Amino acid sequence: MAAQFAVIGGSKAYELLAGGNIKGARLGERKTPFGDSQAVYRLRFDSVEFLFLSRHGEKGYDVSAPYVNYQANIYALKDMGVDKVVAWSGPGAISREFSVGDFVVVDDVVDETMGRAGTFFKGTGIGFIRQNPVFCPCLRQTLIEVLDRLGLAFKDRGTYVCTQGPRLETPAEIKKFAAYGGDLVGMTLVPEVFLAKELEMCYAALCYVSNYAEGVVDRPFRAGELFEGLSTDEERRRMFRAVDDFPKIIAELALHSGRVTVPCPCPDSMQRYKIDGRIGEDWRDWIEI
Repeated sequence: MAAQFAVIGGSKAYELLAGGNIKGARLGERKTPFGDSQAVYRLRFDSVEFLFLSRHGEKGYDVSAPYVNYQANIYALKDMGVDKVVAWSGPGAISREFSVGDFVVVDDVVDETMGRAGTFFKGTGIGFIRQNPVFCPCLRQTLIEVLDRLGLAFKDRGTYVCTQGPRLETPAEIKKFAAYGGDLVGMTLVPEVFLAKELEMCYAALCYVSNYAEGVVDRPFRAGELFEGLSTDEERRRMFRAVDDFPKIIAELALHSGRVTVPCPCPDSMQRYKIDGRIGEDWRDWIEI
């Protein structure tokens, strides 16, 4: 039976795979018109099966954010029957209202990326898709209920600024992002969220705050450490505790991903093009290869 729910693991997902904290049948990379996806795993909790994909690789941080093949990953999951995706990301905090180790169910995005393949519809006249809400309200509500049920501290909204990377941001850039309402800064949710919407998939993101962004707190440069000293030892411990909670969060999400019934516009993202006769029902035919 085709899986309907998938998780895209972000930073540290490879450590959970390597350490056996996330276990499942390795289905391998999937060939797509956009190249090979990252390896897909089939996991099972109780009677629920779902798919798992580690965005940056299986054994380490093999592919940095600007070079992830987002098109292949999203295409592969859609091709395997997925219609709901929850992704995780480990951004830095721009706002002091967020603490290292906090979970955040983000609700908006600012796109600061450059040159990424941000659409499946290059060279066509389709793809003018409204971006409010950015993230699926149904899956966001599921995430909120799961975190609440597990007794985990979280914020139920936040604006994620997605930068190009792989370098970290300058202090002046962080001030700019703060000035127009950014709460968190990371590198991975764009174009992932927009590609999923183009294929009428529900997509939501769960972030864990991994550090304070540059200039938010005064931290000296320390060679050889994670983020060269942006995080203290205690903050790193809080970050790793958050990562350790992901397997139980994923399990709860798998069990409850289909049980929330708030209005969901995601399956109708391309409806006006269908009504106009520009595209048919088979999503594969929408994409010019």
